[in-house]
Amino acid sequence: MKAVKAVVDYLVEGGIKYVFGIPAGSVNAFFDELYDTPQLTPIIAKHEGAAAYMAGAYAKYANQLSVCIGCSGPGSTNLITGAANAMREHLPVLFLTGAVPVRTFGLNASQELDAVPLFQAVTKYSVSVKNAEDLLPEVEKAIGIALSGVPGPVHVQMPIDIQIQQVPSAELPPFPKFLPAVPDASQLRLAAGQLGKASKGILFVGQGARRAIGEVIALAEMLDWPIVTTPQAKGLIPDSHPLHHGVFGFAGQQSASHIIEDSSFPTLFVIGSSLGETATSNWKPELSADRYMIQLDIDEKVFHRAYPANLALQGDAAATLSALLQELELMGLHRSSYSPVSSASTSHSYQAYNTQNVLLSLQQYMSGSSRYTVDIGEFMSYVIHYMKVPEPDCFDINVHFGAMGTAIGSAIGMRLADPDRPVVCITGDGCFFMHGMEVLTAKEYGLPILFIVINNSRLGMVYHGHELQYRRSHPRFQQQPVSISDMAYAMGIPSWRVETLEDISQGMLNDLCIDGPAVLEISIIDNNIPPMGDRVKFLSSFNK
Repeated sequence: MKAVKAVVDYLVEGGIKYVFGIPAGSVNAFFDELYDTPQLTPIIAKHEGAAAYMAGAYAKYANQLSVCIGCSGPGSTNLITGAANAMREHLPVLFLTGAVPVRTFGLNASQELDAVPLFQAVTKYSVSVKNAEDLLPEVEKAIGIALSGVPGPVHVQMPIDIQIQQVPSAELPPFPKFLPAVPDASQLRLAAGQLGKASKGILFVGQGARRAIGEVIALAEMLDWPIVTTPQAKGLIPDSHPLHHGVFGFAGQQSASHIIEDSSFPTLFVIGSSLGETATSNWKPELSADRYMIQLDIDEKVFHRAYPANLALQGDAAATLSALLQELELMGLHRSSYSPVSSASTSHSYQAYNTQNVLLSLQQYMSGSSRYTVDIGEFMSYVIHYMKVPEPDCFDINVHFGAMGTAIGSAIGMRLADPDRPVVCITGDGCFFMHGMEVLTAKEYGLPILFIVINNSRLGMVYHGHELQYRRSHPRFQQQPVSISDMAYAMGIPSWRVETLEDISQGMLNDLCIDGPAVLEISIIDNNIPPMGDRVKFLSSFNK
């Protein structure tokens, strides 16, 4: 059989359902095998970068390895940003790239590129296969690395001639599985002892707790401790829980800042946060000052960086917290009963036509189970600061790597991973002009995703940043208005343009997403300073 067929069979054996990417000459042999492999569906994107975001989101929400493929040369380089994003978010993605025939290496072949060193900087493992019999073993090795320890992306470069060479048929090796790590028993007992004897403390929750929401809430209720989340973890804990005090850091809420600044909480338990810039409000020392800090993370590299931890626990959040809960129960602690905080009314009337009121008005009409992928732009600050969290795990916000357009591809990967949960993408015109053609990908696969595009005809975050820092903004940061709803209409995608709050209604939203994607364009110029918290103070201080 062809060497590449063994790879395709191996992916099927591992339960892989989708391959995200774009076909081209150096990976044609791989795509040709898919004709006879109905178990594996190619998701053909409009740009390899968007395909990488789709694969990353699929890995996150399907909780399994995903696969992304691109051709040699430009296909490989287009995948790099998505690989860097997956590395930052600990997402197990197998990146397969084509390459020119081995015999033509160094001869300036068309689209020749040694992509291995490029991917080495943004993956856990990057290799080019030089012998056909090594192709499947290298793919197996790469997948094992992707799923072991700290999950992350890997890269295998497949020259054209290597893919199509014949190799002996053989039994497929077992597909690697992720085994969650737990700290040793002595560390768990030490942590439980510290938590049990601390009368007051704070649970500081990052996105690494995404698959441990139930355990986080159970621990908070057992200890009677408040929960504060990072911006990246916005949406993990419902607002209705009485112990949840909101977001600290970039665009966070005052309620969370009050808790962090309260010296009567002598213990801080950091769960799944790397304590980076946006999570800590520019590395605020008050976060850990005069506190006993326990930090739980799957990645030991995050320990003792900006904040020294008194006790560092390396392990999977869900497995470790489950073990901690058992230890605390053995110590005699019992979980308290908390009732959700009821809201008198879910219907509100908003007056001014601004970004805050538009987002809150729209959310009134959305399903409470909706998941939102949120792009990079000034609207992101409003989402973090104002939008509600009705159910667990309802926001995907890419504050860490911050690539514009990420949310558009992520919405597609998210919907494929969890087709029973409504998906809404909140993006901006700047992001849309980078990766907006992926709405056509959503149409081609019949994915009912609502793409909300905040169209202010400028790079809004850049505009406000320059106004705060330099007291001026270059006119080229703006552009002539373009009707994105008309663009969607031209692609045969249902669309609507909003110019006033009165344009938003339940009927309008019901008419949009029926059996495929829809585009809701919000035409708005909002000169209010976004609620970026200490980031505003930081930028405003430059001229003082």
